[in-house]
Amino acid sequence: MSRPRPAPAADHIPAGLRTIAGYTWRLLLLGVAAYLTVVVLARLELPVVALFLALVLTSVLRPAVDLLARAMPRPLAVLLALLTATALVAGVLWLIATTVAGEWGRLGGELHGGLARIDHWLTGAPFHLRAGTVTDLRAKLGAYIADHRSVLVSTAISSAGRVVEVVTAMALAVFCSVFFLHSGDRMWQWAQRQLPARARPLWGRAGRAAWQTFAGYTRGVLIVAATNAALVGIALAVLRVPLVLPLVLLEFVAALVPLIGSPIALAIASLVALAARGPVVALLVLALIVVIGQIEGHLLHPLVLGWSVRIHPVAVALSVTGGAVLGGILGAVLAVPVVSVAWAVISELRDRADRPPDPTAPGVRPRRRDGGGRRPG
Repeated sequence: MSRPRPAPAADHIPAGLRTIAGYTWRLLLLGVAAYLTVVVLARLELPVVALFLALVLTSVLRPAVDLLARAMPRPLAVLLALLTATALVAGVLWLIATTVAGEWGRLGGELHGGLARIDHWLTGAPFHLRAGTVTDLRAKLGAYIADHRSVLVSTAISSAGRVVEVVTAMALAVFCSVFFLHSGDRMWQWAQRQLPARARPLWGRAGRAAWQTFAGYTRGVLIVAATNAALVGIALAVLRVPLVLPLVLLEFVAALVPLIGSPIALAIASLVALAARGPVVALLVLALIVVIGQIEGHLLHPLVLGWSVRIHPVAVALSVTGGAVLGGILGAVLAVPVVSVAWAVISELRDRADRPPDPTAPGVRPRRRDGGGRRPG
């Protein structure tokens, strides 16, 4: 008669600790995958930026192309929309250049007088600095530029390669956007056909949610940035601050970075106001940071972006900060749309998984009333 085997020793690891360990190694794998993704994308910065700009152009011009395609062939509609957008951007830049050239002589005198006023203001209460502080600072800055002229010239020459990269990215973005506008739906259908048949509905839902969120975010951010720029332009014109149009363009571009872009642009505008109009006007421009921040946070963002981007402002702030740490200004610009698209895809797939299956959908069999499919007799 065989002896009974001893019972295996009981596992003394608590169930809670085992669950935490399971989540830990999964989170570590996700963290490693995210880090490797960021490293690879950083090495492929030029095509990634070009693809992002192409998607932005597509999301902005797609409604106009669809509207024009009702009255003309779609290739002609794409060409007309791109030419109109190019002419609009070129016209704005030409207007700004003309304005700066026309005000340059007068602006030099205003800045010279403004620096003298700032110097006189700093000598009084509450600063009590010695006279000539700003003048000495300007002289030291000029001496520094004269001493390091060769270094500055070499830096400017080395940055010319960066300009070439920017132009290349823009050309590649326009090239890709032409095909996205003309046959983007067919390209997406072709990509879905390369997947297994069982995975196509899942990827189809994820793709639709991602594109709707990205397009809504892009159009909404452009509307918010244009509104901020218009408010800043009106306020600067009322306060008679010079270089209104360049500062408005700076505000528009900076507002594309949520939370931090607009205050930085207004801080630069306040420096121009300080030099040209004095400290009182500069303080009024600084007050615009608070006013426009309240309008943007409590009115524009909920009204314009609320239907497309449903992430908390804390998540927006953390995304912008993390993106800036990982990728600088480019990372700060890309962070919020990436997080918004990822959250929209996760929410769409989770909501669909929680819903009961539709008995009328293809491939879904109706539930039987008993286990064998035959009603009990």
